Amino acid sequence: MDHDPGLNALSALGGFFVLHTGRPPRGPLPTLARAYAARDADVKREVYENPVIFRVRKVARSVRAPEPRVAASLAHLGLAARLWSVALGAAAVYGTLPDLDPRLLHWDADASAPDELWLTEVRALPAERIGEVVRDGHLVPLAAALGAQLPISERLLWGNAASALMGAVRQIDHWAAANGRREVADRARALAAGLFAHPTLAGTLDAVTSRRRSCCLYYRLPGGGLCGDCCFDRPPGPRPLGGPRRT
Repeated sequence: MDHDPGLNALSALGGFFVLHTGRPPRGPLPTLARAYAARDADVKREVYENPVIFRVRKVARSVRAPEPRVAASLAHLGLAARLWSVALGAAAVYGTLPDLDPRLLHWDADASAPDELWLTEVRALPAERIGEVVRDGHLVPLAAALGAQLPISERLLWGNAASALMGAVRQIDHWAAANGRREVADRARALAAGLFAHPTLAGTLDAVTSRRRSCCLYYRLPGGGLCGDCCFDRPPGPRPLGGPRRT
């Protein structure tokens, strides 16, 4: 990382791994720390007042989500995928981790997918701190922000986090195999194994198939089907009136 302060090597792994460095060119963007702390703002008027809810509503319009929790799940999944990809990709490629302190990481909640992230200062951390950096520093407060403002299952959110992490592992593995960098894949899988052993992610995926044990709700979109790691074998039918929800 010392020899690549712009983190340019990450772009070869795919769009979810790209991390912009320096100041955002389109003026100041809210930090993720600010986004996680915001509550009950008038997000119809200003993206910076509550970036998380602004993003959920933007996703809802884009995919025609039938209910808020569907849009919340997809918005969460997109940001979780970006955070895991950047962190795990850097740790696997460089052997060190960029400090993704939410106070240093700026987020354009009004941009298209993948979520645009800008890191204003690149500081290397030991790769072994990836759980502290992503899980504790981002996914815990992100889940709290969503749960405080929308009807969304915490179990669903940690299922999203697990799915996003496994997606990053698979993409790194694919890139490493294509480029003769098996050591990169080995580092990613070793770090991921430790992350999946943590109580927040333990049991979220089937140990053999890596399929989820919760659903991201994508099937509820108009024309939506099942994700590749979905817990369902076929889209569920209409829920009986008053029946339990599967999350």
